[in-house]
Amino acid sequence: MEMRKEEIIEIGKRLYLKNLTVATSGNISIKTDKGIYITASGSSLGSLKKEDIVLTDLEGNEISQGKASSEKKLHVAIYKLRPEINAIIHTHPVYLTSFAACHKSLKEPIMSENILYFEDIPVAKYAMPSSDELVKNTIKHLKKRDVVMMANHGAIAIASSLEDAFAKIETAEYYAQVTLNTHIIGKPKYLSDEDISDLLKLKHSRR
Repeated sequence: MEMRKEEIIEIGKRLYLKNLTVATSGNISIKTDKGIYITASGSSLGSLKKEDIVLTDLEGNEISQGKASSEKKLHVAIYKLRPEINAIIHTHPVYLTSFAACHKSLKEPIMSENILYFEDIPVAKYAMPSSDELVKNTIKHLKKRDVVMMANHGAIAIASSLEDAFAKIETAEYYAQVTLNTHIIGKPKYLSDEDISDLLKLKHSRR
């Protein structure tokens, strides 16, 4: 129990230091055999304490003291949709959120990492934060993707471990920044269809 909380606290600090979260935005969770450890409503990811992490059952009902994040319904739905997923990070990084605010998906083949990690990063249709509609709009894309932007909101990354979820949100933010920079500098030069095919073969061979 303590180890799980410490893991979430450490990732929260790293998200803050990497400018991937601000103030009290975002939430983190880990699924375990005891239930779901999730950050509390109104907590700051950059300065989490053990009491800021709430244990819920797999339906999102609080087991320990504290009020779980208002986005707990989304976390619960993702864990039900993808049983192999054990960690979720939802945050509001500057570049990903900027693309989300423009309702612009990330799919330009400008570097190998975005093909290997994502293939593309779609934008889920806007819905009120914490709403059932937000859950519905977002998990539709998470059936086949591990990172999704939420229109006018932020982004979410899912993985088998919290470390991997962090790597995905960090890499997605980097991809968004590079995409923006290439258009500022000039017209980006895309990877060829052959390059993309080779990268996808490499990606699938690693599974």
